[in-house]
This record gives sequence, structure tokens and C-alpha cells, in this order.
Amino acid sequence: MKHAFLSASSSNRWINCPPSARLCETYTDTASEYAREGTQAHELAEYKSKAYLGDTCKNPIAELDLYNAEMEGYVADYVSFVTEQIEAIRQTGKEVFILVEHRVDFSDYVIGGFGTADVLIIADGIMQLIDLKYGKGHLVSAFENSQLMLYALGAMSRLNFLFDFETVKLTIYQPRMENVDTYETTAGALEKWADEVLRPAAELADAGDGSFAVGDWCSFCRAKNECRARAEHNLELAKYAFKEPPLLETWEIAEILQRTDELVSWASGIKKYAYQAALSGTRWPGMKLVRGRSNRKITDEVAAEKALLDVGCYDIYDLKSLTALEDMFTKKRVAEMLGTLIVKPPGKPVLAPESDKRQEISVDSAAEVFADADDSEFEE
Repeated sequence: MKHAFLSASSSNRWINCPPSARLCETYTDTASEYAREGTQAHELAEYKSKAYLGDTCKNPIAELDLYNAEMEGYVADYVSFVTEQIEAIRQTGKEVFILVEHRVDFSDYVIGGFGTADVLIIADGIMQLIDLKYGKGHLVSAFENSQLMLYALGAMSRLNFLFDFETVKLTIYQPRMENVDTYETTAGALEKWADEVLRPAAELADAGDGSFAVGDWCSFCRAKNECRARAEHNLELAKYAFKEPPLLETWEIAEILQRTDELVSWASGIKKYAYQAALSGTRWPGMKLVRGRSNRKITDEVAAEKALLDVGCYDIYDLKSLTALEDMFTKKRVAEMLGTLIVKPPGKPVLAPESDKRQEISVDSAAEVFADADDSEFEE
């Protein structure tokens, strides 16, 4: 699926932090399983929406490897919502014009700007844009949602010769979070926003100019783990380091509380990025790859079951770990019964300080450790 450089979906980021657009261009865009799931949900929604409208289209279910009963139910709810909006307008006697998965071009405002609107409902001065959000990790608000505002501007600029737009309704339908949110504005207000906010930001973003800015838009930025502006923003709280909570002022604790989730997310992202880079050969000053802790495992559960039954242990399925088994029989007795069926595989690689007493392992060794690691359920 082709995307515009200054896409509507990433507009909240590049409008607020214009230079991030060119910076993100230097990173590979890898689609996550969540993104694939969302794409497939949209394909199913398109089929069901068009089927309701009487359009002939191919049922995609056979090609959707992530399709399941949950997706079927949530998409059906979404399509029901869309049809309710359409039927409500029809009952007023107004003629309704409907577009599903319609490409909108907002290049009048953003260089090379285009995108796809899930559903556009147009009738007598009113346009409603409904956007399906299948994700469940982040609650999406319709209020001044720049992605939907861009889609609306694109629809207006291409269809204004057919319709007089006055009221614009922007709706987010996020079924997995029980979130249905609508923001109502006017065509005039959208055009004012486009002139005063959108165009200037798009010009800066396209040129790679402007100032870096930190905010909730950083969450989906591909450069977030290496962004100096974000690091400096989060490290501002270092001024409170080593200060006991009772010695902090009320306003200082309030500031920390408001930033805690952001700080944890930032630190976790840095750790994950550094770890993946180390596995690919990057050496971080003062750090090294070592083998992590591992648990003993049973190599052959069928053979272990037979050995235990032979000595009268009939509760093997109730045992949660080797430790529980040793509590029942003693460690020495379990070793005698199971012998070589118990192994301790190498621990998965971890990134540790150079002062760590564990021996450093090479990238090749780390790959071998991953290959040998076992995730058996019957372990310590």
C-alpha cells in the first residue's frame, strides 16, 4: 500500500514536529503484526460496506490469515454503525452520496498529499467522515484529529463543484476499546486551520526545517529512540535524582507523576533499541552481551511421565515446576529418577554492564543461544 511522504496518519507528528518527517525517512518502515491486523480488518470492512450498498466486490476472507470470529464481530459492528448513519439521513428524505475506501487528494494544502477515507457520507451541506480504528493499545480522539481533518479537506477540495459543504462531522469508530467519538466543525473552520497551521507546518516538514518538539506524537515516531530532543526532555527530571520522595516539593512530585508513563516508555524503548542493535553487532561503550539466567527443563515429557509413574508419582499433571517435584521427593531423588532428562539450556542473551562477572558472548554466539533456547512448559 503506497503512502504519501507527509501522510495523514502521521500528520499529528509532522505538524507538531516538522523536522521529524525527513528524519523518519532515514529509517526502515517495518509493518508490525498489529498493523497487518488493522489492514485486514479494513479490507473486511470495505467488503461488508460495499456489499450493503449493493456494490459487487470480492469477499477477501479466504486471503486474510489473521481473520477470526473477533474480527468478524467487530467489523460487523462497525458496518452496522455506518449503515445506521446512512439510514438516519435517508429517513429525513435527503439524498445521500456515499463513498467507501475513497482516495482523497489534499495536495492543495500538503505537497504530494493523499490518503484513503474509510467512509464518506454527504448530504445537503453535511459531510460525515467515519474512520475505523481497529487498534486497542491507544484510545483515539476525534477532537481536532488532524488525520480526519486532512481527509475532509481533500474531499472538500475535489467535490466542492458538486456539493456545498457547511457542517463537517469527523467520527472515530474504535470497537475494541468501545470508543465512538465524533467531532463536529465547519468547512470554514477547516480551511482556516489549513491556512494558519497545516500549510506552514507542511512546508517546514517537506524542507526538513523547523524545531523538534516532544509530545504524545513521539509514540509512533521511528526515530524516537535516538531523538536528542526527546532524550533531553526526559532527562530534565534527572535534577530530582537521588532525592527521597519526602524531600520533594508537592509541585515536583506532581511533575514527576505526570511524566512517569512517558519516562518508562522512553527508557524501555531505549533498552529495546540498544539490545536489538547489540544483537546486530553494535558495541555500546561500557556494555556487553552475556548469557542470561535459564531454567532447568524436561527434554522428554513422555519419558519423564513414565519414570515418575514407575515410582508412584501420579500427580505429574498437577506439578507446576521441577522445584515442586523436588519438594515432593528431594532434589537427589528427582535426579536419580529423571537423570539426563533434566537439562539446563543456555540463557538468552542480555545486555549488561562491562563490570558484570559473566563472560561476554559474541553476536554469533548470541544467535546460537537463541536457537538452542527452549520454552518448554515443564520447567523451574
